[in-house]
Amino acid sequence: MPRFSIIVPSHGVAGRLSQALDSVLDQSFGDLQLIPVCDAPEAPVAGGPPCSSAVGAPGEIAAGYAERDCRVIPVHSPPSAGLSGARNAGMRAATGAYVLFLDGDDLLLPGALAALDARLTETAGVDVLYVEHERTPWWEGEPGNPAGPLLAKAPKGAFTPADLPGLTGVQVPAWSAVYRRAFLAEHELTFPEGHFTDLGWGGLATLAAGRIAVLRRVVVRHRLRRQGSRLNLPGAHQHALLDQVELVLTRAAERGLPVERTGPLFEQLFAVVLKTVSHPERLPSGHRAFFRRAGRLYRKHRPAGHRTPGGSLGVQHRLLATGAYTAFRALRGANRAAAHSGERLPRPRTLRSRLRYARDLRRPLDPGLAVYCAYWGRGYACNPAAIHAKARELAPHIRSVFLVEADQAHTVPADVEYAVIGSRRYWEVLARAKYLVNNANFAEGIVKRPGSVHLQTQHGTPLKKMGVDQSTYPVVAARSGSFAKLLGRVDRWDFNLSANRHSTQTWERAFPGSYEHLEYGYPRNDVYYTATAKDVARVRRELGVPEGKTAVLYAPTHRDHHTGFETGLDLEAFCEAAGEDIVVLLRAHYFYDQGRAGGTGRTGRIIDVTAHRCAEDVALAADALVTDYSSIMFDYANLDRPIVVYADDWEVYRETRGVYFDLTAEPPGLVVRTPQELAAVFRDGSYAGPEARALRTAFRERFCEFDDGQAAERVVRRVLLDEPPEVVPAVIPLAERIPAPAAATLVRS
Repeated sequence: MPRFSIIVPSHGVAGRLSQALDSVLDQSFGDLQLIPVCDAPEAPVAGGPPCSSAVGAPGEIAAGYAERDCRVIPVHSPPSAGLSGARNAGMRAATGAYVLFLDGDDLLLPGALAALDARLTETAGVDVLYVEHERTPWWEGEPGNPAGPLLAKAPKGAFTPADLPGLTGVQVPAWSAVYRRAFLAEHELTFPEGHFTDLGWGGLATLAAGRIAVLRRVVVRHRLRRQGSRLNLPGAHQHALLDQVELVLTRAAERGLPVERTGPLFEQLFAVVLKTVSHPERLPSGHRAFFRRAGRLYRKHRPAGHRTPGGSLGVQHRLLATGAYTAFRALRGANRAAAHSGERLPRPRTLRSRLRYARDLRRPLDPGLAVYCAYWGRGYACNPAAIHAKARELAPHIRSVFLVEADQAHTVPADVEYAVIGSRRYWEVLARAKYLVNNANFAEGIVKRPGSVHLQTQHGTPLKKMGVDQSTYPVVAARSGSFAKLLGRVDRWDFNLSANRHSTQTWERAFPGSYEHLEYGYPRNDVYYTATAKDVARVRRELGVPEGKTAVLYAPTHRDHHTGFETGLDLEAFCEAAGEDIVVLLRAHYFYDQGRAGGTGRTGRIIDVTAHRCAEDVALAADALVTDYSSIMFDYANLDRPIVVYADDWEVYRETRGVYFDLTAEPPGLVVRTPQELAAVFRDGSYAGPEARALRTAFRERFCEFDDGQAAERVVRRVLLDEPPEVVPAVIPLAERIPAPAAATLVRS
């Protein structure tokens, strides 16, 4: 029997789950059982669609750990069972002498289990060992230790709950204590259903405990979410607080505890109740009913001789006890008119534009208007353009306007309506559009109006650090601007698009917000499965690729430590060394596309396609891709054509920019470090050989998860047509997809 069973619910925390599991498995004390609790598929609703059998990203993460370490025992619980159901499922699987709980985005600090083992040995047989924990701000600020002052009052050894009646368990989260499993089984203790389950559990556990002890050491690092606790959000779930209060006070009454114990328990429970009553915004409806029920519970369970606190808190107690709802609202100022949004208006260039924008914001939203923008107005491109095209087919009743900079207006197709950024019409459509679609972000200060729908499409799969994850890399952070402003823009998002679960988990960490993830694939990549051989031939002719030649797309990424575009490679020398049939399609990062040649340029065997508006066309024309660390490799992998990673400065890039995984260890094809190695793999054909193909297959399985040619349709149906998720077209399995064919010149092995 292991010494400890650590139960880790994982719902909604895929982005940090690995860190939580590692913090347990890396402990110096290894006599443990680790139980990740992952989502189980729900039972299908009668007459409804069948439920997916997939357990999702947390389940896959947990399964990977179980394969590597026999101490990891994943179990499953349906999401509808909530946190309480997940923890109870974990307890049913636990076999350890003691049980710990850890949230899936928290950390067990180094040396924690060794310290717990030593303290439990000192205080042999205790039912509950309370420990300190650290609450760490999600972004910046000093961590707090809220349990410290309470536990500081405890006796040095084991003691009974009556010796410290202020330690009721109500103020201590489940993950800030260790429980003897035999004690839990004897008293049939389980987490109460519903919200605020920690409050009910903590009270019930302390009421049942005979001997308890304290460890004056921080054991768990609780990482606060940017969105705050879900329990503080408005909604009907707030009424569940009173269910937990009633449960604990009823159990205390059944045990006939003396007033010395019930008094602190009563005060601590109603401190939580009064906090909710004092924030009516948490209860969009039923506030009066909540207050009245709370008053009834107060009168029923008030301990004999209980003294009301002094000051304003005492007034609140008395008003609650007497059911004086109107007086309580007046006391708390709850009858103030709802505050206006307070959003700062953006700063159009002129006073007239600002006044017009403010006026348009007061006009009704136009439910038939959608606004699109790509790459900060660089033109008609990327995911927004692909969604726009599909919307015209599936949602023709929605008028679409594309936003572009003035110098890019000529690049917009003739049949696409557009508005120049900064113009009067630009501010008007932004103020009134119901749907706003962007692959970057709209301008600072754009107002997110109630009822509007913002879709963030992203524009690549992240290898390099993104969002707030950039903060620890000085060169990048200096160019990124205010992270607070970035998060203000993230708060406008309603939906965020993802092409694979790696991206979903990354966006969760890098752009913390309350948006909904759409794991639909990238609409811009649909063409990789819908294009034909004729399309490929046409694009090659347009780009000037000679017949019978192998076109190698060279697409290096942007480097924050460089001031301008550098190819990083002598391309003419590469062509000479690689073979006579090689031509290179050079495509610089979009940061460098302005100011370059307006059309396709050619020098010898080098064809500069940077100015070509459609990156997807260029990829279709290419027989192979050479890149360093550009996200184009994730998109190009959909074509199942050879990719070579030219990683001549990987160590420098990794240290200055930051990356999410080691590309050289998990590449999409062969990795070379020098120009000579690059030329050699083309000269001998190994760039398309069996080893390269095996690497590409593994890469595609991981990163081409949702791209199947139907991403744009899924987005339009879910976002613009508001169709329910279950009727949106399912993703076609990777093995059943047929990519666009490569040119006949490529010898496929």
